[in-house]
Amino acid sequence: MVLSRRWAVFLTAVGVWTWVIWPRFGLAIYKDDRSFADGRPTSFLIVHAVLIAASLAIGTTVGVLGVRAWLATRRTAEESVVTGVSGPQD
Repeated sequence: MVLSRRWAVFLTAVGVWTWVIWPRFGLAIYKDDRSFADGRPTSFLIVHAVLIAASLAIGTTVGVLGVRAWLATRRTAEESVVTGVSGPQD
């Protein structure tokens, strides 16, 4: 299956957005007073760390799929130029 270029750009943008937002949120959580008690991490920090890690993993996967979709649309466009057959439309 080949996605349109618009979907490829959207998926890539979601992946980039994830890496822009979540690390900043993680830093804010780390600096929060509720993150540590007596020098030890609290459940507040642990739960948020797990959520952030999962979000970054999902965002990375979506971003990689977006890049791969973009490359596939480029290959399809190049093949259609060579063969004279039009590929998927945006």
